[in-house]
Amino acid sequence: MRRYAVLGPTEVLDGDRPVHLGGPLPRRLLTALIAAEGAAVPDDRLSEAVWPGRPPGRAATLQVYVSRLRRALGDGVLVRTGGGYALAVPPGATDAGRFRQLAADGRALAAADRPAQAREVFEEALLLWRGEPYADLPGAAAREPLIALREAVLEESAEAGLAAGQHARAVAELEALTRAEPYRERRWALFALALYRSGRQADALDAMRRMRELLADELGVDPGPELRRLERRILSQDPELTGAPGRPARPLSSFVGRDADLRLLDKLASGHRLVTVAGPAGVGKTRLIIEYAAGVTGEAWLARLADVTDPALITSAIAAATGVTGTVSDPLDRVARALAGRDGLLLLDNCEHLPGAVAEVALALLARAPGLRVLATSRAPLGVDGEQILPLGPLAVDDAVALLGDRIRAVRPAWAARGPDEPDVRRLATALDGIPLALELAAARARTLSLRELIEHLGDRFALLGHIPRGLPNPHATLQAAIAWSVDLLAPVERERLLRLWPFEGGLPLTAAAAVWSAAPLAAVETLDALVGQSVVTADPSGPPARYLLLETVRAFCRAADPDPAASRENHAAWVRDLVATASADLLGARSAEAMRVLHRELPNIRAAIAHDLDRAPEAALRTGAALMWFWIRGGLVDEGRDVLSGALRAAAGAPAADVHRARAALAGLIAVSGEMGTARAMLVDTAARLGAGGDERLLGEVRYYESMAHLWDGDPASALEAATEAHRLAVETGTEWLIPSAAAVRGAALIGSGRVTDGRRQLRAAAEGAVHVGQFWTAALSDLMLAQTLDGRPAEALSLLRSAVRTFRREDDLNSVLAVLEHAAVVLDALGDTGRAALLRAAVHHHLTRFGVRAGRTYIGTVTPAGPGPAAPPADPPSLSEAIAALESE
Repeated sequence: MRRYAVLGPTEVLDGDRPVHLGGPLPRRLLTALIAAEGAAVPDDRLSEAVWPGRPPGRAATLQVYVSRLRRALGDGVLVRTGGGYALAVPPGATDAGRFRQLAADGRALAAADRPAQAREVFEEALLLWRGEPYADLPGAAAREPLIALREAVLEESAEAGLAAGQHARAVAELEALTRAEPYRERRWALFALALYRSGRQADALDAMRRMRELLADELGVDPGPELRRLERRILSQDPELTGAPGRPARPLSSFVGRDADLRLLDKLASGHRLVTVAGPAGVGKTRLIIEYAAGVTGEAWLARLADVTDPALITSAIAAATGVTGTVSDPLDRVARALAGRDGLLLLDNCEHLPGAVAEVALALLARAPGLRVLATSRAPLGVDGEQILPLGPLAVDDAVALLGDRIRAVRPAWAARGPDEPDVRRLATALDGIPLALELAAARARTLSLRELIEHLGDRFALLGHIPRGLPNPHATLQAAIAWSVDLLAPVERERLLRLWPFEGGLPLTAAAAVWSAAPLAAVETLDALVGQSVVTADPSGPPARYLLLETVRAFCRAADPDPAASRENHAAWVRDLVATASADLLGARSAEAMRVLHRELPNIRAAIAHDLDRAPEAALRTGAALMWFWIRGGLVDEGRDVLSGALRAAAGAPAADVHRARAALAGLIAVSGEMGTARAMLVDTAARLGAGGDERLLGEVRYYESMAHLWDGDPASALEAATEAHRLAVETGTEWLIPSAAAVRGAALIGSGRVTDGRRQLRAAAEGAVHVGQFWTAALSDLMLAQTLDGRPAEALSLLRSAVRTFRREDDLNSVLAVLEHAAVVLDALGDTGRAALLRAAVHHHLTRFGVRAGRTYIGTVTPAGPGPAAPPADPPSLSEAIAALESE
């Protein structure tokens, strides 16, 4: 919609783009038409307006400029009607019309006792002015009424601000207004009232004196009766003059990333009278309630309680915030009486250190003031009946990035998220947990440090982030102090236990907390509930199991405050060792799928514990790394497993022989999966020889099994058959249940490789059945995959086996085997002539091999799977694993 502006030099805007009107005469012509407010202007009046005092003698001259203006404005805007011309635009299209409408709207809001909203509307109206109205039309009759209306709106805007409690701001405005128009008594009255409500009674009386002297000296008159009455009321300290205290001041910075939380708060506060916004330090609780209060009707008061240490002073703080004065002995009774007949919103900020006392006062006021609503902020809920809780967590990553970028631009206006800053701004926002206070402080440091440097110095984040700037709604001097405030509110045992959780990476379950605290599960639940309640620990009960997380900033505080960090790290590592010992045993049986999920979930903790053990307990790292062999393989983490085992073998030179043999066998298995068959076979043969006769036959059976797989993948079925047969014998003799079907499956594959196809297929089917019988579904699926690879002339049967196998591998979180199935399925689909689905499967395999840093030949693909033609280049839009599996499953 085009806008026509005359509150200053005349201009037409198409969006934000000025429309060229063709020079000063067409502009003057347009100004005269706008001043007519849609009425037709006769030709002679238009000529007089364009050429005042010397209109041209011919109507054709006017027509030239009318035509030029028509071309600029477009069809249907400048119309001929009767004996003149008119501008066919709605009143709201002109800034003069818009100003008059906003003035009327503001007055209606003020009359409806909505001063804050009236103030906003009046300010919007005044912003339309850019200079003298109708400046391009000398002698315009419409000018003076507009100027008079503007002067009135200036006063009414200040009056609305005063009624809304914006006293200090009103003082500054009214002082300027009295200087600009010193004879307008209404301005002096408002100025004196603003001074008085700001606690400046002497200044208010001095303003009245100066006004009285000005009128006497300049005009020879006395002030009117209203001014004289106001002066007497100020002298007598009339309590009705106090008015509403100032509304909570909104920070100057923009409000970013909390729109959904603001809507939820509005919903809760609209239906309930007591709402608590609960969340960790620095998450933006105060900012949220101030933003909410700015948009509500009626009165709003902010009582900051962070500095109130005596419960008895809570009501005094509320009295000061609400402007309640008097000498009644009971301040609670005084506040309750004052608020009893008023509708308003009471903001109680930072209640966490006095929750019980704050709850008592809030309930007492709500009971005696039916129109009152209370909105509190706290690290923990107040814990009273009827309280609605809005948990406020960190910002989502995209919102955190937006806030960080906005604040960086405040100190570096030319900054943009380009080049290395594009990923770094996301890394920094994530590393700071999406906590608004931390993001604000980091952005302030961006004035002198690059984002990369900020990230590199986060190891000492509290020193890096420094002091909290003035203007942020936070009562603490530093981020560290804000967190310390929360931690110090905990009971001694709760604080002690919190400080011991910092070594956990990526969260922890209840069992972990109970283990490192040496506490019974129910006692650990009580402590965790208290920590979650105080917003120093975050809970995700969706599980199962429920998971508990410390924000990185809280972890950093706990690490620094922990009196014995070495013991905390050892306790954490001990829990991980026990977890791995249990889960790795489950990987070989019916609980394999659950064990994979547990290990994936705890992988950050496993990595942290292994890093600790490599430094402090290398023999433990050796045992953990070896126990995780199948997890490394099935989880697509072969390279990581190789690094762990290689490092542990170097560090644990004096480890028991059995641990070394098991670790060497596990490392050889990983090397084999990587495709380095010669190295793997040599290591396994050597390990088997070292075990020798009379050694640990259970371990020897495992080693011979891994050896058989390496021989098979290296194209030596005879050696594979010999090793697998011995492994099977040893498994039966030692009762190693998981190894019996596993060795049988490799025997079947080796038989097929030796030309005994029928015997081999029979063996593979028997192995699959045996594996299912003992709940070893992974081995059954691997047997199905191997069998499918032998059914070259029976593609339908092969596809059925592959579909069954991929479902099992997917449940088991076995990425490598899923990719192996998809690769062979592509070969089978090609044989069926279904080249489209085959290409889709290959594209998915290619993409995920690249994504997870493995190559064909470093997994089962290219070793136990017939090689099919792969894509020449990575696909532009690769399908996901789910899409590829769905394509395989479809008929």
